[in-house]
Amino acid sequence: MKEKLIQKAQELRQHGFTTGEIADELNVSMDTARWLTLQKAEAPKAEAPVDFAINWKNIGGNSTRLSYVSGALSDLALTHGDVEVVCGVAVSGIPFATVMTEFLEDMTGIDTSLAIFHPNKQRKDSNDIDDEGTISTNFGSVEGKKVVIVDDVITSGKTVREVIHTIKDLGGEPTCVVVLIDKARLSEIEGIPVESLIKVGRL
Repeated sequence: MKEKLIQKAQELRQHGFTTGEIADELNVSMDTARWLTLQKAEAPKAEAPVDFAINWKNIGGNSTRLSYVSGALSDLALTHGDVEVVCGVAVSGIPFATVMTEFLEDMTGIDTSLAIFHPNKQRKDSNDIDDEGTISTNFGSVEGKKVVIVDDVITSGKTVREVIHTIKDLGGEPTCVVVLIDKARLSEIEGIPVESLIKVGRL
């Protein structure tokens, strides 16, 4: 498994992926993505960071399964009140958020729009690790709206903090964060509840 991840990370790097994009693609932490890109598949030199690689291709590669999971995430989101905007974190949160928008509108009768968040870690020219991402202007606005944040995996919570700050800066009200898998076992971030279908923890 480790050798395959190293090979995949190095292939992604050769295709111009940033460390953040590699971390997102492989569902690992930024530290793990850095480590993977510096190794040789046949003989890793340094000890790998403690992390879990997540592969949810059986869900993402099938629209029916993706729809079922999005329905479950929608149900989790509604435990925290009405939703007016579903904000998907690029890249892997977008499919869930897109399907959830329709589910939530059907379930509540409230007009629900889709917003897209681009995290800082995906920028090639970002040298400021404290810089935050941005909400796309091509999709729904979060201003004055109750917003649920959607991603596939929480590794450290840093990206979700970015989204929360950005939504608040734009005048939106984050109601909760819903994810498929929470590797950090968080119950809240910045005072916003975190709901996940699966929590991962080491013994």
